Amino acid sequence: MFEPRDGLGVAALKGFQLSRPASQPTLPIVVFGGFLSQPQLYTRMRDWLAQHTGQQAWVVDTRTHDWLMSVTAEGWAHLLDKLRQTVHRAVESSDTGKITLIGHSSGGVMARLFLSPAPFQGRTYHGLEYVAHLITLGSPHKNRHGTRMRKWVEKEYPGSFFPSVRYTSVAGKARRGNLRGSLRERWAYFAYRELCGDGTVWGDGLVPISSQLLDGSQQIVLEGVGHFAGFSALWYGSVPIISRWWTACMGEEERSNSE
Repeated sequence: MFEPRDGLGVAALKGFQLSRPASQPTLPIVVFGGFLSQPQLYTRMRDWLAQHTGQQAWVVDTRTHDWLMSVTAEGWAHLLDKLRQTVHRAVESSDTGKITLIGHSSGGVMARLFLSPAPFQGRTYHGLEYVAHLITLGSPHKNRHGTRMRKWVEKEYPGSFFPSVRYTSVAGKARRGNLRGSLRERWAYFAYRELCGDGTVWGDGLVPISSQLLDGSQQIVLEGVGHFAGFSALWYGSVPIISRWWTACMGEEERSNSE
């Protein structure tokens, strides 16, 4: 069932899926976007994943006003509630009871908290019961001067914290920070310095590579990939780039399964 690429429609509510080999177990895919993003930003990602995996793919329906609340713990809980709703819908279509969760930018950091069975703001999410594989794209995992909540997640759930979940962190390498460079290089300099203390390193234009790579995870660095579309000609949601990180993730999985 195809639909226009500029909207979510039925696919946002019921998932998006193309044919899947009958022998292949169901492992639906849920995409959790980044700060201030709209779900339409991830439509092509969802479509590509559904088409090339045969799995049902979903995008969590978060809006800009939802992300504006994320400066507080309660705002995080509000977003995690939306993630939980989508994950539960996806699990209903999974004969394994498991899903693949993809988190872009701040969504990847929040997804690490979602895995926890511990109470958070009066809720418990128990995401580790449902998530087989967590893939993060350009997520600011390590924060020298980052937001209080992101630093709290790294303190409470450092690295690849839950051994039953497979973690993959994907980092873009699009621009080196330069205080005396172009406008984008200067922007990168200050963004990187805020997160890792050194503005002259490489990153995706917003997050330095060192912050994007989660300790203990499978780590993938993609040359020429920016944080969002405006940071580089290509970003994590560009079709050629989706193919690169997904193939790398699945290639490693196939090698692990054969050992």
